[in-house]
Amino acid sequence: MSRGPTIPLPTLLSHVLVALTIECDNEFEYRMPHRTTRHASSTGSPWLVSLVMWFNCMQFLPGDGIPLRELERRARTTTNLAGMERWRYITLQPDPSELRPKPPRRDWIIKPTALGKAAQQIWRPLIGEIEQHWETRYSKAAINSLRSSLVAITRRFSVDLPDCLPILGYGLFSSDVAMIEAKESHPQTPLAVLLSKVLLAFALDYEKDAAPGTPRNISLAIGANILRVLDAEGVPVRKLPALSGVSKEAVNMAAGYLQKHQQIVMEADPSAPRTKLIRLTEAGMEAKLVHHERIESIEKSWETRFGPDAIQTLRAPLEALVGDVTLASSPLFEALKTYRDNWRASLPKPQTLPHYPMVLHRGGYPDGS
Repeated sequence: MSRGPTIPLPTLLSHVLVALTIECDNEFEYRMPHRTTRHASSTGSPWLVSLVMWFNCMQFLPGDGIPLRELERRARTTTNLAGMERWRYITLQPDPSELRPKPPRRDWIIKPTALGKAAQQIWRPLIGEIEQHWETRYSKAAINSLRSSLVAITRRFSVDLPDCLPILGYGLFSSDVAMIEAKESHPQTPLAVLLSKVLLAFALDYEKDAAPGTPRNISLAIGANILRVLDAEGVPVRKLPALSGVSKEAVNMAAGYLQKHQQIVMEADPSAPRTKLIRLTEAGMEAKLVHHERIESIEKSWETRFGPDAIQTLRAPLEALVGDVTLASSPLFEALKTYRDNWRASLPKPQTLPHYPMVLHRGGYPDGS
């Protein structure tokens, strides 16, 4: 493994979580009849979604449904209800036994469709199967070391966070979460859940003192993915998805926020007028500097909070999996291999993975696809 500058902890967590999610998504796609913009299947098939939609919705739904308010209580973050209904995984309707003429929507019953139940049957064992693949590929000792180090950190949390990262809201902030009294993580907790909880805790620490109108008013998703690759000279817009590891749509959302806050400008390249550049303004350069300072500050505060040994024990297996964050030489590259007919198979090979997952309303994919 290359021993360059220290890789930020959220980058390590993100790369492992994203790779694990993509491998689960690829297998789910292979097993589940579905539709996507690139692959039309039989009429009536559900639209393809990512693993987050299992964790924030489908895992909690019994066959006969539950009130929407109960889903919100269990998940502690919201799902894309309109999408999941439109994509044919759920129905959401007033309780047939309801006597009130207009019951509040939170009292409506959400339940899986027949297609949603089929998806549940695939998702439920799939997560454990992929973890077993990782134990074979990377060694059981390596995955057990990662799991135990994550459990040790989450056991020190004062609150219990959702099982997944939230769908990012305006400004791509990770604020759509409800926290309850801490409960103990255990070795049977899915690896994706443990990674998500630790990464979300870092993001919430990063974003808790965001101040409108200042360089601190930046989400970790924007700072880690977009500010990280921009400079005052300008970067071609078309290169940003490859440089950042996130989708064109996610780049556009981040750029719109940064432009509104005068932290970037978009302009033609003087040497190639048909090429659009995104350039950091003085305020953007300051925000980028603040981003790196905040990452470093939070990591140091976590060493005080959890102990330097706990953080190093967490870093070691993450660094072994991630390598130097160059995918071509990363052990994680194996997790990204896909079936020939999967939609990701038609995309260029990624150069990097997101440095913070871009979970959007578009289906919950970790790179904003």
